[in-house]
Amino acid sequence: MSAPAPSTLAIVDAEPLPRQEEVLTDAALAFVAELHRQFTPRRNELLARRGERRAEIARTSTLDFLPETAAVRADDSWKVAPAPAALNDRRVEITGPTDRKMTINALNSGAKVWLADFEDASAPTWENVVLGQLNLTDAYERRIDFTDPKSGKSYALKSADELATVVMRPRGWHLEERHLQLDGVSVPGALVDFGLYFFHNAQRLIDLGKGPYFYLPKTESHLEARLWNDIFVFAQDYVGIPQGTVRATVLIETITAAYEMEEILYELRDHAAGLNAGRWDYLFSIVKNFRDGGAKFVLPDRNAVTMTAPFMRAYTKLLVRTCHKRGAHAIGGMAAFIPSRRDAEVNKVAFEKVKADKDREANDGFDGSWVAHPDLVPIALASFDAVLGEKPNQKDRLREDVSVAPGDLIAIDSLDASPTYDGLRNAVAVGIRYIEAWLRGLGAVAIFNLMEDAATAEISRSQIWQWINADVVFENGEHATADLARKVAAEELAAIREEIGEETFTAGKWQQAHDLLLQVSLDQDYADFLTLPAYEQLR
Repeated sequence: MSAPAPSTLAIVDAEPLPRQEEVLTDAALAFVAELHRQFTPRRNELLARRGERRAEIARTSTLDFLPETAAVRADDSWKVAPAPAALNDRRVEITGPTDRKMTINALNSGAKVWLADFEDASAPTWENVVLGQLNLTDAYERRIDFTDPKSGKSYALKSADELATVVMRPRGWHLEERHLQLDGVSVPGALVDFGLYFFHNAQRLIDLGKGPYFYLPKTESHLEARLWNDIFVFAQDYVGIPQGTVRATVLIETITAAYEMEEILYELRDHAAGLNAGRWDYLFSIVKNFRDGGAKFVLPDRNAVTMTAPFMRAYTKLLVRTCHKRGAHAIGGMAAFIPSRRDAEVNKVAFEKVKADKDREANDGFDGSWVAHPDLVPIALASFDAVLGEKPNQKDRLREDVSVAPGDLIAIDSLDASPTYDGLRNAVAVGIRYIEAWLRGLGAVAIFNLMEDAATAEISRSQIWQWINADVVFENGEHATADLARKVAAEELAAIREEIGEETFTAGKWQQAHDLLLQVSLDQDYADFLTLPAYEQLR
C-alpha cells in the first residue's frame, strides 16, 4: 500500500485577492509546506534558545565572544564566496515596502540595490504579503505600472540597465503567518515570504543576470544563520539551480549577533553577501537583553544615541573589520529623513546631517549604505563616490587598526547623555502614530519628517518601559512612572484628535494604538516583540 500523500497548506480566514492564484499556486504552496515540515521544528528550538540566552544575560549582565567558536575566528584561511556581479557594487541601497508605486520608484531611484521589504517596513496583512509578491514578479516581467488616483501621475520602469538590484527581506523568525496553515499549525512568516519569492523568481532572476538575494533580519546567533543556510541548500536543490546561487546579507541588529559576526558569516559562507549595521533594532535589542542590568544600561533619548556614540562606534568598526577580513560587504545604516516639499531650510539642515553621516561611513570603510527616500540617493552616492571612485567597494581596506574588546559593545554608560522628558513625549508621540498606521496595514510611515518602521516603535516602547523600571528622574524633576506615561499618552491622543479632526480620528485606529502602546510599555512582563500582540489586532 502506498504512503498517504502529505498534507497540503490551507488558506485560512483570508478574503480572496485579485490574481492571488498567480502567487498561491499548488506547486508554490507545496514548496512552502515542505520548508515548514523540514525546518519549523528547528526554528522553534532556536526561538526557545533565545529565551534561555536572555535568562543568562539577566543573570550575568554581560556578553562575550563565544569560547566554543574561537577556532572559527582564529582561522584566517576562510572567506565568503565572491560577490556576484549584480551585488559587487552596493554603494547606495534604498529600502521600502513592496506596494506597486514603491516598487517602481525604488527600482528607478538610482540606488544600486533596493531592499524590498516584507519585514519592518510592511505590516503583514494578507494583502501586503500576497500582492507584494505579485508586484515583484510583475516588475521582473516588466508588466508593472501605476497611476496615482489622487494626482493622476503615472509611474513606469526605466530601462533594465538603470534598475536597482533587488535584495528581498522576509519576516523575522518570531512571526507566524496565520493565513497559511499545515494541519492547523501556522507557517512561520519567514518561510512564507522566502518560499513564495524563491519558488517563483529564482530562475527568473538568474535569467535576468541576477539571482535570489536576501536580507536576513533579527538574527540572534550563528545557529540561526546555520538554519538559513540549510534552507538555502534545500531550496536550491528543490528547484534545480546551482548551489551558491542564493546570496544573503545579515542584519546585525541584535546585541547577541554582534558577538557572533564572524561565525554568522562562516555558517553562510557559500551564500553570504555581507553584514549590515542598523540602529533602532540594535538599541531595542540592548534594552531587551539588559533591561535588568541597572543604571549603567539605561539608554538616553533615542535621538541622542547616534552612530558616533562610543559603543556604537565599536559595533560599526568591528562590523567593517569582520566583513573585510572575510571578503564580505559591510553595509551601513539608514538615512531616514523625508524631504519637505514646503520647508527648504529643514531640508538644508537635514541634508547636511545625512552627508556627514554617509561621509563618516564611507571613510570608516563601509562599502555602501541605506537611504529611505530617492532624494537622498545622490547625497549618499556622492559620499561613497568620493572614497570609492571607480572601485565597486573597498573590501581591500582591512581595518586591522580596529580592536574591540567584549565590554566595548555594551559600554552604554560611555555616552554622556541622559533620558529627558521631551524624549519620553517623543517616544509616546511616535509610538502612537506608528502603531496606528501599522494597524491600518502601513509599515513604512512618515512621522515628523522621518521614515519610520516597526523598529522605531520597538525602541520607543522599550525606552518607556526601561525608564519606568529604572525609576529615571528627568531634568524637570519628574519621575518616569506608569502614571506619567499614561498622562503623556492621553495628551498626545488629544492633540492628534485636535490636529486631524473628529471624523478622521474616528475613522482611524488611534485609541487602539494608544492602548497597545501603553500595554507593551507598562506591562511588567516585557513582550519580546511589539508586533506579536499587534498582529493579533491586525485585520
